[in-house]
Amino acid sequence: MHLRVSQRFALAAAGLALVAGLAAAPLWKCCLAPWLRASGAAREPPRELVAGGNEPPAPRVAPELESLGREGLEAAAAYAGAHGSRALIVSRHDHLVFERYWAGTGFDTVSDAQSFTRLLAALATGAAISHRLIGWPDEPVGAFIGEWSRDPRGAITVRNLLQMTSGLAPAAPDAGGSDLTAALLRTPLQVRPGLVRREQAADPQLLALVLERASRERYADYLSRALWRRIGAADAWLRLDRPGGSARADCCMRARQGDWIRIGQLMVRDGNYRGGEVIRPGWVGLMRAPVKADPQYGAYVQLASSAAPGAEPYAAADVFLVAGEGGNRLWLVPSLALAILCTGDPQGRDAAWDEHRVPNLIIRAARDYRPAAPRAPGADVSALVPGH
Repeated sequence: MHLRVSQRFALAAAGLALVAGLAAAPLWKCCLAPWLRASGAAREPPRELVAGGNEPPAPRVAPELESLGREGLEAAAAYAGAHGSRALIVSRHDHLVFERYWAGTGFDTVSDAQSFTRLLAALATGAAISHRLIGWPDEPVGAFIGEWSRDPRGAITVRNLLQMTSGLAPAAPDAGGSDLTAALLRTPLQVRPGLVRREQAADPQLLALVLERASRERYADYLSRALWRRIGAADAWLRLDRPGGSARADCCMRARQGDWIRIGQLMVRDGNYRGGEVIRPGWVGLMRAPVKADPQYGAYVQLASSAAPGAEPYAAADVFLVAGEGGNRLWLVPSLALAILCTGDPQGRDAAWDEHRVPNLIIRAARDYRPAAPRAPGADVSALVPGH
């Protein structure tokens, strides 16, 4: 006996309701998730743990106790909030003095670190030199990468990688395939190292490979041991090219957004974190030394001189900035012991965003602020390695 049309509609509706119920209930994980993964609808890239120390953040104090005017901080927060920011965290003298969050986030919210990721490779290199795993910033990478020991690319130095002046040809989109290291080692040399500064993933990626070869550890493990745990940050995760493969060193780390203020505190104190030496003094000064090929940049940082022509300059001559194509910003002002973190969307800032507005409002809010004459960042790294 054939079903009536109305009965067919009723059965179809019931089937759709059942599917919707499964999708909404916890049962969907066992029933639908495998199908979604197989179809690519819920595909998530593999990641590797960077174990943290999971310690409490720096003490929180009122801004007035650190000689910061609240009016300037509130003005900076108003500007940041009007331009799609997710967090504004200000630290002075190793104290958290101001926090403001948007879009339902907080200090512990895990988010995409964006270009902050590559900064860790530079800091970990400083730690490796402190530990004498790497002899000197101008050591050629051929000393660590056997595949290039008799190759012209082996003459690229660690300093070239820090300054993004390797001379390697830019990679085509998706040229890495599923094996980042193999693709990296196939990358040809385009110009002599040191001549041209080019923003590209190859240089921090190659730096991470040098660290792996020098330490004989996975990059994530060395990063955890030498840096991330040392500053008490929470567990974080690096993106891999494939399960068990190479970690991305140029982007995409997942970490608590508030933990980046710890990195700011470390850099303002030239490698010292709340009284403990993590990197030997002088390394952050080397990172701030202008690149000959482009004096507006140091090692994965922009310098105060990077202000666009006609724009308001930074209010302090020693400001340096960690940024990139995304919306995350970290401004450091060593002369005032200030670290300013402002996170934003990975898609970047809007066209009206003024790069100097937030830090200048906060710098001028310091009661002891005095405009200073320009001072060249220190480039003397003789204290980094014992015996030099």
